[in-house]
Amino acid sequence: MLENGFMMVVIILLINIVYVSFFTIRMILTLKGQRYLAAFLSMIEVVIYVLGLGLVLNNLNEIQNLIAYAVGYGIGVIVGMKIEEKLALGYITVNVITKEYDKNLPKVLREKGFGVTDWAAHGLEGDRMALQILTPRKFELKLYETIKGLDPKAFIISYEPKAIHGGFWVKSVKRGKLFS
Repeated sequence: MLENGFMMVVIILLINIVYVSFFTIRMILTLKGQRYLAAFLSMIEVVIYVLGLGLVLNNLNEIQNLIAYAVGYGIGVIVGMKIEEKLALGYITVNVITKEYDKNLPKVLREKGFGVTDWAAHGLEGDRMALQILTPRKFELKLYETIKGLDPKAFIISYEPKAIHGGFWVKSVKRGKLFS
């Protein structure tokens, strides 16, 4: 089967797509503190890597194999990123500054299951409301849609918190009662 040049290119391409996808996911798991899952994934990853690289190194005179390896690497980065987007591991914190002061806005967001802290703020053009919202990443787009639906001119900044400790909302997440 590996004698066929086309099949060799396809196999190398697929191996590298899988390898780099695993690599990307392992790095994300490592950054998220999932060390045992990351370690297990790295064992599979290195076997795939050695197989793909071995095929290329044993056939260095075939330039199409090297090209397939490089193309597979690039596609693997994209596939790995898409998988990570679907997994949406971790949490995000979203800071919102509303265009108008609307004391009903935090209540609406809390009813939808988001953890919200709000306070009065003052901007260049008058009174505003500042909100800090914590949510699992898988609900990020739902949160943005909700905010934009309630205040289309809201200023929104999001970031990923490194550590979360305390508060009633964290307890709700651990019990699996969020967004039920």
